[in-house]
Amino acid sequence: MLTFENQKRPTVLLVGNFLSATRGTRSVCEDLAFRLKAADWCIITTSFRPGRLARLLDFLQTVWRCRNQYHVAHVDVYSGPAFLWAELVCWALRMVKKPYVLTLRGGNLPAFAQKTGERVPRLLRSSPIVTTPSAYLFEQMRPYHKELELLPNPLDLEKYSFKDRAHPVPKLVWLRAFHHIYNPSLAVRVVAQLAQDFPEVRLVMMGPDKGDGSFEQMKGLTSQLGVNDRLMCTGTVTKDEIPKLLNQGDIFLNTPRVDNTPVSVLEAMACGLCIVSTNVGGIPYLLKDESDALLVPTDDAAAMAQAVRRFLTEDGLADRLSKNARIKVEQFDWPSILPKWEKILMEVAAQARK
Repeated sequence: MLTFENQKRPTVLLVGNFLSATRGTRSVCEDLAFRLKAADWCIITTSFRPGRLARLLDFLQTVWRCRNQYHVAHVDVYSGPAFLWAELVCWALRMVKKPYVLTLRGGNLPAFAQKTGERVPRLLRSSPIVTTPSAYLFEQMRPYHKELELLPNPLDLEKYSFKDRAHPVPKLVWLRAFHHIYNPSLAVRVVAQLAQDFPEVRLVMMGPDKGDGSFEQMKGLTSQLGVNDRLMCTGTVTKDEIPKLLNQGDIFLNTPRVDNTPVSVLEAMACGLCIVSTNVGGIPYLLKDESDALLVPTDDAAAMAQAVRRFLTEDGLADRLSKNARIKVEQFDWPSILPKWEKILMEVAAQARK
């Protein structure tokens, strides 16, 4: 049996999406790998392959091929078809007698768990420790595992400079993938509603096109509503570019139909943008309406536009909420989160040796 008596720390296999080279955006799993390496952990990662089937095959091949090189694994768990990938990877890990930690991601997991019988409880029971970055998922999924731990998605806060928003202007920012669950067209409808009262309103949209037609639909709506000159799409942006681009705007629009604890919202909070978000999934667990953000019903352009108006016209509102958001997000700094990850990985690897 592979042991780590001669190492200070176990070697970790991280199973998730390592696609920044092709998609331009770095996942939380990639950030975790980077941080662990910087702390002198030995790390094996999978997978960088963009195709779904190729990625799954790489997951399984890496579990087997590297079985004598790692002591413990970490596996990201999503709902839908991706849940099957997690099931197969964890089955393979059990076959090679490797312990693993699961991290629950995706706002649809509670509904998925209710629809799929024993699949979710069975997978969660197979891991000694399960984590989630979301207070929403922590509450909803806690009945399925007594050792569920809340570990927020971390940020490197020193890279996000806070900008005072005491007197915001109608420069709006949207940061997400162009996919139907994130409802990018809602942001365009909001701009159209604001244009008459605020002729200077502008919207910058950042993020990759997921190829489901949402980007084309958004562009068509932009032309239909006559707001082409108010919109700029940057495409995919790198992690290092995000703080500067966010700080070019004052109000952040988060428009999803389904959500959890999005890193893009945490980044906006860190920069001090005034946040207007739909109140879906885990968002009300992350943001408190009228305290650090303004929350509105999903797909309601009128309500979202009115929230933007409030930030632009109500004395003190933008200043108070943006500062509160920055204070809240400071608990998500990497120096606070990484030691908790190290402790969990050490514990699970040590338990497997007994």
